[in-house]
Amino acid sequence: MKKTLLLILTITLVGCSTSQEDILPTNGKSMLDLWHQQAGGSQTLLDMRTQLRRPLTSPDTMTAAQREYTRTAENEVNQLFPRLPNPDLVMYVFPHLTGKGTTPVPGYSTVFSLHSRVEYALPGERTGEL
Repeated sequence: MKKTLLLILTITLVGCSTSQEDILPTNGKSMLDLWHQQAGGSQTLLDMRTQLRRPLTSPDTMTAAQREYTRTAENEVNQLFPRLPNPDLVMYVFPHLTGKGTTPVPGYSTVFSLHSRVEYALPGERTGEL
């Protein structure tokens, strides 16, 4: 028991006595210095990157022709899965009395869709629009 405890204590003291420089030598260089050395100098790398970059055009500054041929998520979904027609129905509710017949309600119009939910056409399915 004592030998085991002495062995553990010795290993712990030896582990704590080593320095970081012995295990991981830095040679006096920082991470930034190493990155500059491996990248060939930050200015050269920055110059190469700026040559490759081109300005992005926002949808607001595009011409109508560019907007027509630009692929967006909305365009793709609308072209692949167009909405099926869902006509609105207008219903007129005549004047009536509520509940126990004490409060009059004037006539009004309300609008609701023919189908309860929006349906989408499958890719390639004709929607009646030519």
